[in-house]
Formats: sequence, C-alpha cells, structure tokens
Amino acid sequence: MIGLIGIKRNTPIEIREKITIQPKKYKIYTEELLKIVKEVVILGTCNRTEIYFNAFLCEEELLKKIFKIFGWNYEYREYIFMTKDQDVCRHLFEVCCGFHSKILGEDQILGQVKNAYEIALEENSVSLELHRLFQEAITCGKKFRNESKLFEIPVSSASIVVNESINNGCKKIMVLGYGEVGQLVIKYLLSHKVDIVYLVVRNEKVKDEIEDNRIKVISFQEKNQYINEVDCIIGCTSAPHPVVKKEDINEYGHKLLIYDLAVPRDIEKAVSSLGRTEVYNIDTISSINDDNKKLRTKKMEDNKYILVKYLNEYSEWLKLRSISSKIQNLKELGDSVYEMRAQTFENKAKCKEDVHIANKLIKSTSDFYINRAIKIMKEETLKGCGEDCIKIIEKIFKM
Repeated sequence: MIGLIGIKRNTPIEIREKITIQPKKYKIYTEELLKIVKEVVILGTCNRTEIYFNAFLCEEELLKKIFKIFGWNYEYREYIFMTKDQDVCRHLFEVCCGFHSKILGEDQILGQVKNAYEIALEENSVSLELHRLFQEAITCGKKFRNESKLFEIPVSSASIVVNESINNGCKKIMVLGYGEVGQLVIKYLLSHKVDIVYLVVRNEKVKDEIEDNRIKVISFQEKNQYINEVDCIIGCTSAPHPVVKKEDINEYGHKLLIYDLAVPRDIEKAVSSLGRTEVYNIDTISSINDDNKKLRTKKMEDNKYILVKYLNEYSEWLKLRSISSKIQNLKELGDSVYEMRAQTFENKAKCKEDVHIANKLIKSTSDFYINRAIKIMKEETLKGCGEDCIKIIEKIFKM
C-alpha cells in the first residue's frame, strides 16, 4: 500500500511548529522508518510536513509508530490526515505543480520535492512504487511549469516579503539564516536599491561566498548590536526555537517590519506586543494578495490537463505492474511450448536442413499467441476487467 501522512490544511502555526521535521535528523528518521515500511520519502519544508511510504501495517498502528519516531505528541493526531493509493498519487502530482502551496503556484516546492527524493535515493529508501511515483511527479511538475510558463511570473514567500519590505520603504534589512530560503531572500533583496543587509549566520565562512559590499555578514551573537538600526527583519532559519526575543528589541524607536518565514518561528511571539513592531508569520505572509495571483490561477487551471495526463499514465503503469507476474508466466509458458515442439520436430525430422526453418516458424507462432494474450490481458486490466480476463487466459493456457 502506498500511503501518505501529512498535516491538515489550515492547521494553526502554533500546532504546526510542534510537529515539524528536523532536517539534520533525516538519516536517523529514515533508518527508523525503514524498520516498519518498505519505502519512505520525507518531505519537510517551512510550510509542509509529509511522509510518503509503502507499507502493509494497519493505518492507526503505523501512525503511532511514526509519531514515536519523530517524537511528536499523539494528542496532535487530530491535525494529521492519512490517505492511500490513488489519492496519494494525485496529491503528490498536485503538490509538484503548485496546487497545494499556500502561495498558489509558488516556485520552490518542485525543487524541495526533488531534494527529498534525492535524499531518499542516497539513503536507499526507495526502490519500488515510490521510486517511480516521485520520478513521474517531478517530471510532471517540470512539464507543467514549462508549458504553463509559470517561470514568467515567479513567486515565493521570499519574493513576496522582499517586495513588501521594499514597497514599505525599507533600506536597512536584517536576514536571519542563509539556507535555501535565506539565499533566495538575499538574491531578491540585491535586485533592489537597499543600503545594507545584515546577514546573520552561524557559519561565518559564508563571507567568502558573498561579493556584494551591501551585505555585512555577522554572527547570532552580534545581531543585537545592529537589530535596532534596521527597518526590517526577515527570519528564515531552521532553528528549533526563536532566535529573536522581545528583550532583543528596544521598546521605542522607528517602525520595525518583521517577516517570519520559519516554522518553528524565528521570532518570539511576545515581539508582536511591542508598539513599534509589525510582525507577519508564514500564514499571514501567504495571505498577502500579490498582483499576479489571478494570472497564475488562470495559467494553472488552463494547463491542468498536463497533470491529468501524467497521473493517468502513472495509474496505468501501476495497474499493469500488478499483473507483471502473470505476463512473465505467459512468456515462460510460450518458451516452454516452443522448446518442446522444436525438440519433437528435430527428433522426427528426416531432413536436418529443415530444423532451422521449422524452429523459426514454431517460435513465431508461439510468440504470436502469447503476445496476443498479453495484449488482451493488459487492455482488460486497464478497463478494470483484468481479473476475469486472467482467469480465462489461465484456463486456455492451463497455467
């Protein structure tokens, strides 16, 4: 059974940050999960926690084991959805095309799915149905974005917060973290006229990668020396706890915009109680109605047929895979019949020169009927009548 466990849509951020996945522990999580499932892919982003698996355990038993592996409190069970088979396939294809992103059509999720799949390959945690499923979903996502030309109107939470900060006149900005999201934020910021960007990192070797003199790389220990100088703070670390607290910020001063892209949140909740701060978390950022939303929606709906096409092709592959052993049995039977008939002819033939020609004829006749039976079996399986068809073929060929 292919299955999926994920966090329900519209789950409050206060709950989501309690059932997140720590990237540094992916290897440990995978090793533990493979003790209870055949295959697994872990997809954990700032706004998505999903575990794809291939297993035989009953749903609730499996769910309890997974909660234990990730160290989640089972009282949050009500915020988790669990689905299987075709619904899982449809969900992943839609995720890769951007239909399930809080910011519709955002351009980061496909790369994140691809990264999750590549990690699974490195950990040898995919080899059967999930292996093919993720290959097809990623291919579909690429095709969908190219055909719909979503790259002409790229959007992400990073681009939205940068545009909002610039539109609000921010010139001095502090960015917390330099992971995937942090790098995007820096890229977008440097395309605008900003005076200075304080980039707060744990690894100060990042300085060697950055050439723009508008960026000042500082440590987390140094951040409070500059935090009250800036107009805007953008949080995007993977820290399991807040990195900016209320006492870090002066109570009085100029207006301070704060965009927190992290889950768990980088900004302590109490910071929003300061009179000078205006704090947005990932949910409120996602609700910002950017100018291109209607255009993206139309492009995506117009090209949804691409998703349907790839999903149908994967569904057909899955159905045919279920009869692969029957197909193999038929081929082996055909070879066996050919070998027996060919041997019989060779033993009885008066002219040995005819044996080679006879073998070809016997083989082609055997292949014709076996291949015809296989073709019918495939066609009927795709129509949903495979079971009855197989019974008839097994009677005919005495399998």
